[in-house]
Amino acid sequence: MKTVILKFGGTSVGSIDRIKNVADIICSYKKKNTAVIVVSSAMSGATNDLIKKTKELSDNFDPAEYDVLLSSGEQVACALIAGRLKHLGYKARSWISWQLPILTDGPHRAARINKINKNKISKFINTGGIPIISGFQGVNEDNRITTLGRGGTDATAIMLAKFFNASECIIYTDVDGVYTTDPRNHLKAKKIDKISYDEMLEMASLGAKVMQPTSVQDAKLNNISFLVKSSFVKKKGTLITSNKKAFSDQIITGITSTKNDAKVTMVGVKDKPGVAASIFKPLSLNQINVDMVVQNISLNSKETDMTFTIKSEDLKKTEKIIKQNNRISFRKFTHDSNVSKVSIIGVGMITTPGITYRMFQALASKKINIMVISTSEIKISVLISNKHVKKAIAALHKEFKLD
Repeated sequence: MKTVILKFGGTSVGSIDRIKNVADIICSYKKKNTAVIVVSSAMSGATNDLIKKTKELSDNFDPAEYDVLLSSGEQVACALIAGRLKHLGYKARSWISWQLPILTDGPHRAARINKINKNKISKFINTGGIPIISGFQGVNEDNRITTLGRGGTDATAIMLAKFFNASECIIYTDVDGVYTTDPRNHLKAKKIDKISYDEMLEMASLGAKVMQPTSVQDAKLNNISFLVKSSFVKKKGTLITSNKKAFSDQIITGITSTKNDAKVTMVGVKDKPGVAASIFKPLSLNQINVDMVVQNISLNSKETDMTFTIKSEDLKKTEKIIKQNNRISFRKFTHDSNVSKVSIIGVGMITTPGITYRMFQALASKKINIMVISTSEIKISVLISNKHVKKAIAALHKEFKLD
């Protein structure tokens, strides 16, 4: 008997009617004589409500207790789904991560799954049961609950597919697949039928909300193809896979943008070996992710300016850490939260010259100024004013014939 993993996101289980719909989808797979393992997120809005409570109590809420609190949302959704399936006559039950257990390592709020004990779930499946497993969480070596970062239920689904050797892994969400860009930013966005792990990883890391980046990385490392599709409409979806035959000859696959970046500039930094490491080491130790980095050429060989981007939620902490760092000296600290990163992604740019020029020219034609640039083998990112995001995406979508 083949095994299928079905993951349902927060919007898919966001109301009682939607949970009834989810139960119907699960039943449709069970009727095909398929072993079904279900993974659920919290109901939409539940996690945000819990996060809001932590902020009302403390601006530095304990990470371990944060994980205990946030993990409760998935328990609610799992119990409701299991209850509905029992009502429909199926053998089902909810499973919380620690009951298997799902074992994790890494820090609280950003743990990674390293092992899943299959015994209890396998026995339950063999008796005809449908397990409904809480996503987004696990337990560490200290037997404390950990969470996998926002969107971490995707990672739970991918790793369940690995450990149970599933024939299919389907990520149900509120959109019917991965699009060339966010349809809310550009009405001419088109659904992508198939996309590579690398392209999906770049898109997820650069602002596409369909998948959690670490989940795509887990899928790539374990060679697990998965399908992203809507729980609301019966459409084909998008396949994320390593199969090279899957891809078209399109140079650029997608365009992404971010909403929560902040640009930090340190003016007059002493230009000497090791200064960059002295700036970024304490940020790393405090779990602050630094993205785009630019160091200006020193005109007098004594001072330079250092610019980098972080998440806007980390801005206050970053400023505090830098100003308390007695290993570096600088004349001025400035920041700008009215910025967004716009990126083009595509494996086709590896063998196609002129992509950088075409991107910059398309933005220049719309009088959009570029503040910072970063590149990799299959992506080019630029930092621009957030008021120009939609205009930039429209220009790039047209330039690379994605309309």
